[in-house]
Amino acid sequence: MAEFTLKSGYSFVFSSEDLDTKRKVNIEASQLDEAIKQILQGQYLSYEVKGKNIILHKEAFKNRLDSKDVRRVTGIVKDQNGETVIGASIMEVGTTNGVTTNSDGVFTISVKGNSSLQISYIGFITQTIKVGNKNNLQIVLQEDNQILDEVVVVAFGKMKKEAFTGSAGIVKSDELLKTQVVNPAQALAGRVAGVQLSSSSTQLGSSPSITIRGFGSISSDTEPLIVVDGMPFDGDLNLINSNDIESMTVLKDAASNALYGARGANGVIMITTKRGKNGDAKVSFDAKWGVNSNGLKNYKTTNAQQFYETYYKMLYNYYASDDGGKMSTSAAHTLANTNLINSSNGVGPGYMVYSVPNGEDFILQGGMMNPKATMGTNYEYNGQQFYLQADDWEKEGLKNGFRQEYNTTISGASDKVNYYTSLGYLNQDGIQEGSNQKRLTTRVKVDYQAKKWLKVGANFNYSKYIYNQTEEGTIGTGTIWSTIKTQAPIYPVYFRNVKKEIMIDQWGEKIYDFARSNGLSRAGDVGGNCIFTNKYRSSESTGNSYIASGYADAKLTNDLTLTFNASAYDYDQRYTYATSPFVDYYTDSSNNGSLSKSSSRIYTYNTQQLLNYSKQLGKHDISALLGHEYYNYKYEYLGASGYNFGIDGTNELATCLNLNGDPTSYSSEYNNEGYFFRGMYNYDNKYYGSISYRRDASSRFAKKHRWGNFWSIGGAWVISKERFFSIPWISSLKLKASVGSQGNDNIGNYLYADSYNVVNNNDKVAYQWRQKGSEDITWETNTNWNTGLEFELFKGRLSGSFDYFYRKTSDMLFSLNTPPSIGYTSYFINLGDMRNAGFELTLQAMLLNRRDLRWDVNFNVSHVKNKVLNLPDKIKTTTVEGYNGYVNLDKSFVSKYKYFAAEGLSLYTWYLPKYVGVDSKTGEALYYKDIIDKSGNVTGRETTKDPNQATDYLIGDALPTFYGGIGTNLSFHGFDFSINMNYQLGGKAYDYTYQTLMHTGGTTSTTWHIDMLKAWTSENANSNIPRLRYSEKYSQNARSDRFITNASYLNIQNINFGYTLPTTLTRQFNIQNMRIYFSGENLLYISARQGFDPRYTLKGYTNPELYSPIRTISGGISLTF
Repeated sequence: MAEFTLKSGYSFVFSSEDLDTKRKVNIEASQLDEAIKQILQGQYLSYEVKGKNIILHKEAFKNRLDSKDVRRVTGIVKDQNGETVIGASIMEVGTTNGVTTNSDGVFTISVKGNSSLQISYIGFITQTIKVGNKNNLQIVLQEDNQILDEVVVVAFGKMKKEAFTGSAGIVKSDELLKTQVVNPAQALAGRVAGVQLSSSSTQLGSSPSITIRGFGSISSDTEPLIVVDGMPFDGDLNLINSNDIESMTVLKDAASNALYGARGANGVIMITTKRGKNGDAKVSFDAKWGVNSNGLKNYKTTNAQQFYETYYKMLYNYYASDDGGKMSTSAAHTLANTNLINSSNGVGPGYMVYSVPNGEDFILQGGMMNPKATMGTNYEYNGQQFYLQADDWEKEGLKNGFRQEYNTTISGASDKVNYYTSLGYLNQDGIQEGSNQKRLTTRVKVDYQAKKWLKVGANFNYSKYIYNQTEEGTIGTGTIWSTIKTQAPIYPVYFRNVKKEIMIDQWGEKIYDFARSNGLSRAGDVGGNCIFTNKYRSSESTGNSYIASGYADAKLTNDLTLTFNASAYDYDQRYTYATSPFVDYYTDSSNNGSLSKSSSRIYTYNTQQLLNYSKQLGKHDISALLGHEYYNYKYEYLGASGYNFGIDGTNELATCLNLNGDPTSYSSEYNNEGYFFRGMYNYDNKYYGSISYRRDASSRFAKKHRWGNFWSIGGAWVISKERFFSIPWISSLKLKASVGSQGNDNIGNYLYADSYNVVNNNDKVAYQWRQKGSEDITWETNTNWNTGLEFELFKGRLSGSFDYFYRKTSDMLFSLNTPPSIGYTSYFINLGDMRNAGFELTLQAMLLNRRDLRWDVNFNVSHVKNKVLNLPDKIKTTTVEGYNGYVNLDKSFVSKYKYFAAEGLSLYTWYLPKYVGVDSKTGEALYYKDIIDKSGNVTGRETTKDPNQATDYLIGDALPTFYGGIGTNLSFHGFDFSINMNYQLGGKAYDYTYQTLMHTGGTTSTTWHIDMLKAWTSENANSNIPRLRYSEKYSQNARSDRFITNASYLNIQNINFGYTLPTTLTRQFNIQNMRIYFSGENLLYISARQGFDPRYTLKGYTNPELYSPIRTISGGISLTF
């Protein structure tokens, strides 16, 4: 026993009369309870473990053996997921008789027949059950959410949730594991109140844009700060394996993130990775296989028959009109048919892909296609025979991609060491050829209690990645994404011979139809073939990511701890873009291939020194933090490009015979340093107070403006703990409030200094203005007020929180234009205020909580109202409807949309002409136009048919009124089901694609939305859709509020369904837990119009040239050993 005590650290407590201490025992056991049983075998003793003491009992056990009413009961203890619980305490109520579960979660205990057993384990709700006449018990412990939730990850540490005076949302590992997201940030969608995600691209390897509680700036970056295991992270979140994450905490107010000073103005996302748990080593393995497919519904557009019929009507209506010659019905019909099917006259769509019996019209009188017409036709050009047919460009250009992912972990913990290791591999194909993502990740995380006063730890993460991405572009680029939305459904992808076979060229490649040869062209001379272009180009990014961090905690006294944290991050990327020489044979290119290569690197390091003090004096609990942090970020770039490959099939500049100018390189660096303090006070676990202060310096400002002061103060009152509080159905009620100030230095580097481009002037150095510096620019400051309630009702069956916030941004950065004659075009100033105010409501309801049935529902809703409060006088160049401001072009690719920014309005207020409707007599579109007197005053308004004469008006706010999420979890006898949805209500978005599809007037290769089938005619004079006519004096689908669409949507973000096999079956194979599951991501969304996707951006504009959202459906298996 002495040797056991020496090696294990546990001591025996017993009476010497009850135990034979001279007896020798050989112990072969890995678990504490197994070792104790071997020591006590034959001694007629029971035991209980309290702390590091093993207390032995004699009489209770002997009396029990002597009683005829005593019997042996066995059982197994599992959690809700079916995993066995090791080390759970099993106590006979009213006695000291107790045991613990072994490594298989099994226990055996001798009890009286009428006894009850109490089962308990840390993190689970203690249960008491009657034994009755049962000899074998199956016990399922329920997680104690209150215990699990009572710790919140905050800046530079953790604190009890009850003591937390700020506002935060948490996503835990079990929710992350139900998703199939590569980027962990995507799992926040709908799960955390106040958080909005938008994806300007869903290309594999892309990252969503994150906004917390509205836009906090006009010109500066509004992305939140990412912190991984306490250290700021400026890398690619796609390279952090979601399987390694224990929790993600979103800090939203000043009390939560003021200690991050310059970088905390837009919120903070704290990512905490997993650690080991006490007990034997735990080995887990998860594998999933699935399919990626196009998750975006297309617009309801005309099919091939409807397209030709609509085109015919457009021609016929024109020829029958005064402008078109006022032809007779017969003449207009004949000419419309002739021009429709003629491939070379420049009037029709350019291709005729139907066969029509000789002597018969393709389109009959009345506008319907000849029922004898069949798809596909022979075509001859210069003696060569072809077969033309309409191809499905979506089917030919897109595909389903295979997805596979594997993760394995080994973790565990003892009194001295806590370790977690993982290895993950992901390989998935996108929905277009050439789109692929591969990722290998590994993590090693170790904590070691070196001395009673010293604890050290290290955390290392390595990722290797390859992203292959396909072409996206600006509006009008003609990628596959816009082609499948807007191109008429009559054009071939390939050339075919008369046998209807795709033609093959001399190199064995398919011959693509570019609509530029063999006498064929698409209407409007729109040539090219986006499928060909994508096939013979490549865009690859590959590289490595290293994150290394460590810490040391030195306990100077019982109340004082010194912590040193350090981290380094190294991210390198090599990018290669190439086009094949083969392209020259079929396009206007004569480059013989082109190549662009670049190498970039991000290197950061961070050091923190923290001094924590904590002291409890009776009912008073005081803690304080004093710290210093230094952060350095450096970016380096090197790039070059060339063309004219000397050797085909190579992707090295050394094989290019020509270079495009000289290689270029540059670097950029950023430093941040801060000194900070936080103090916290708690009286009797009812009254809480906190105060924080940080003095920050940023290298992005001139020396005289480099330092800023940021602070917060907060308090909370747990009203439900007051003696006067006696509302039985309210279990817990906490009132909280906070106010504070943070800075935003995300303005870009070196804006305070004049910068120049160095140019060659006849082999002599010359300098060219690049940017006029503004030495006086300083911090954008965010002042945040937050007040709220946290509550639990009906004994925890319903819980939630309500927060009201007011966020004011001061000293916003603006770029002011200057006359070009002075040598530069703009400079920056700080002058402008804006606010975001609103509320958040979060609810969790436990509808059913029984032994084998559990059902809970969660819901959150947020409301944010944005308003510009103050603008510089120099920028208020326009007055609209009494508001003074300026026209703000969107920050999209080509700035096709206008907002009006003014004091008293939302930053994203649409500024467009107003569509009145249709002139019932002519069918032409009408717009409002202001009537202005000689003094320039608006005296009224009238209608105009000329959209260029129409007046722009304030149309409404692009930002949504409400947004949030809804989810539910259901478990029953080993089966589990969950669904998570996110939604948006209100807001106005501009549907550019719909505008394109509602065209009329002129030769076109663009299809129509089926709404055009309801266009105005003399017989349909009440239609709100303008007439369909080949030639128009004015555009009938001009930019206006006609194409403003409700931005509301409902999205099924994730569905997960699984079954956990009984442990009685899996234990036979040494498997502690086995779960089989199916999961779906981005399964369905509903918006105001099919095809319209308002998730693209929060600002209401759209771009049809971007990669389509991906739907993922997978099946998988999880094993725990």
